[in-house]
Amino acid sequence: MVRISVLADCLKTMSNAEKRGKRQVLIRPSSKVIVKFLQQMQKNGYIGEFHIIDDHRAGKIVIELTGRLNKCGVISPRFDVTLDEIEQWVVNLLPSRQFGHVVLSTAYGIMTHEEAKRKKTGGKVLGFFY
Repeated sequence: MVRISVLADCLKTMSNAEKRGKRQVLIRPSSKVIVKFLQQMQKNGYIGEFHIIDDHRAGKIVIELTGRLNKCGVISPRFDVTLDEIEQWVVNLLPSRQFGHVVLSTAYGIMTHEEAKRKKTGGKVLGFFY
């Protein structure tokens, strides 16, 4: 079967492993976008450490799960979002204003919606997690 989105596969695999109560999950193939997305999740405490395994092919990532992840997903297509529209996306995607993050790809790199508001920039919506 053809892979449409490696980021979607990665997040779905993590979500399924979390539901099953696994402590670790192996993601393949790896990509720069997946690594940046995982760094945002790690920075906010939703996952533990992750290790990138270079197998001279597409690469693999081993992720330590902490049990904090309820749901994560990809928004496809990657819609353009201005600074004003970020709040509406947050309301639509997240269960509450207190927790959860929408991940955007901006001119300053991949960041959560809170960082994008602080830097006063828009971008493209990649996905969300809570």
